[in-house]
Order: sequence, then C-alpha cells, then structure tokens
Amino acid sequence: MYQLPHPIPVSIVTGFLGAGKSTLINRLLRDPALSDAAVIINEFGEIGIDHLLVESAGDGIIELSNGCLCCSVRGELIDTLANLLDAVQTERVRPVGRVIIETTGLADPVPVLQAVMAHPAIAASFRIDGVVTLVDALAGLATLDGHIEAVRQAAVADRIVLTKTDIASAEQTNALQDRLTALNPMAKIVDVADGEAVRPGLLAAGLFDLARKPDAVGDWLSAEPAHHHHHHDVNRHDEHIRAFALAADRPLAPGAIEAFQHRLAANHGDRLLRLKGVVAVEGMARPLVVHGVRDMVYPPSRLEAWPPGSEGLTRIVVITRDLPEAPVSELFAAFTGRPGIDRPDRAALEENPLSAFGFRR
Repeated sequence: MYQLPHPIPVSIVTGFLGAGKSTLINRLLRDPALSDAAVIINEFGEIGIDHLLVESAGDGIIELSNGCLCCSVRGELIDTLANLLDAVQTERVRPVGRVIIETTGLADPVPVLQAVMAHPAIAASFRIDGVVTLVDALAGLATLDGHIEAVRQAAVADRIVLTKTDIASAEQTNALQDRLTALNPMAKIVDVADGEAVRPGLLAAGLFDLARKPDAVGDWLSAEPAHHHHHHDVNRHDEHIRAFALAADRPLAPGAIEAFQHRLAANHGDRLLRLKGVVAVEGMARPLVVHGVRDMVYPPSRLEAWPPGSEGLTRIVVITRDLPEAPVSELFAAFTGRPGIDRPDRAALEENPLSAFGFRR
C-alpha cells in the first residue's frame, strides 16, 4: 500500500456566482506544477473540464488528460476525500500532491474548512493550505452589498483574485480593492489581468504554497492589524466582520497557545470564522503554525524556518463575525502571561467613588 509522504495540502477556491472560478481552474490545470493535483467539485459544479476528461478511475474519480484527477462530491465532502485517499493508498490512481476544492458560488467556505479539520483521519492525511476567493470587478461591490456569502468568502481568504478588471473601469476596481482591503487586510490581492502576476508558471505559485515555504506565511504575518472605523454608508454585512491581529514579542510557554485556542473556541466558536498564526514556543527553534475554524482547533504544524523579518515573533490573525476584539485580546493576554487588571478590580477602581486614592481612568 502506498504511504503518503506527508499530509496532502488542500486549497479551497471559492467565489460568488459568475466570478470566473471555471476559467481560473482551467488555467491552473495547465500549470505543470499542478500535474499531480486532484480537483474536487460538486455534482452541479461550474468547472468546464469536459474537454479534459480521459477515463474514470471509479468512486467518482476521473483522470484528466494532464494527469490531474477530478472528483465529484455526490455526498459529504469527507466521503469524497476518504475515497480519494483510499484510491491513492491502494495505488488505483497516481499519487496526489495537492487537492483543490472548488465550492459552489453560494457556498460559505467556513464549513468546508471545518469538514477537513473535524474528521481525525482526514485531518491526519490532509492539511489546509489556504483559501482563494475570486471577486468579479464588475459586479463585486453590488455582490458584497447583497450577499453575506460573498462577504464571508472574502473575509476568510488568504488570496483574493480580482477578475474582469480588464473590462471594469478603474474607479470600479479601485473602489472594490478598498472595500476588500478594509474587509480583509490580511489577504493578498491578485489581479488576473496583470500579465506579470499570472505569467505561465507564476499563477499557481502566486495562489498556493507550492513548496511550503515560510515566505508564504509572511503575507498575513506582515499585515497591519485591522481597526475598523465604519462610516455611515458602510454595508450592513461588512460591519459584522472584524479582522485583527494578536502579537507577542517573546516565546510562549508550551501548551499556552493550545489552551488559548481551545478556550477561545469554547467561548466564542459560534462567532469565530477563522484563526491562523505563527507562534514562537519556548525551547523550540522552529515556528509553530496554528489554525482554527469556528469551534474546531486544527492540529498544529511546523515551518522549516521563520518567515524573513519575523524571527521569534508570535502573530495570530483572527477573523470574527459579531465578536469585538477586546474579549479575544484579553483572553490571549491571560494565556500569554501579560499582567492586567481583571474586571472586578477594574470596576472597583473606576466605578466606585470611594475607591482608594479616588482613582480614575
């Protein structure tokens, strides 16, 4: 039986109806770097790959002319991943180096992340590599205004791909970029009309961590924390989404970050869209990578080296819905050992007119 060399990276490609997922994935499948990829679509998927089909390998797995595999989701995503894994391990299909999951246009990608992270056997064999969200430059602003699914797709993205910028006006594109940056300042924005960014061989490298390099983590490590200052005309969806960063400038005690993640998931999992970060741990030279989605805490992994310029620094990005930053940052401070005044003492000091020394903020 074939033994997997390491957990297979899983990339999720999402975007609202008509954003161009079919076109993007067809372009990606022509990249030699993805010749060992498997693409998972649902049975009503939008990907136009009929011209690439060669033969069926059984269990809904189809081999494409370029060597990639294509799977159809006929039931649960977990079943499809399990069937693919079994086919690889029993050598009924060639080894798979990456899985690309294309969601439907109306899908919330968070449950897809949850599905991969929640099942012990699947989590042991696959790892989340990232979320790529496509946004149509022509209709993007209206879509974000009208559909909370589109807002969530953009909010949890690692990469945001702008499509149709070649036929959209500069004003439309700039306004959309500003909106997306405010919504998700941690995401790298890629314009598919930028010839340099999407040259053959560069598109896949720009969207996925093909070599599992530490540089790929640096995009969201280097992003500035998001402090939302909503104007009167802010969209009703956007005002519910918050993205912010937690940081520590010294290594954390072993177990502290895991305890923080589990407590955060237990207390606020229903409002936690996504958590991801790189953590410095006492006594460990290599950085720890942590992930979480809603109430799920994903098994941590390690990078081979620190991203440039971030050696020894802990940085965690948190994306929430209807959850302010304060409860999360206070919980993080409690587990990372930073001193602070607890609520009862703060109330006694600040709200009691007879408090010692007449202390006021």
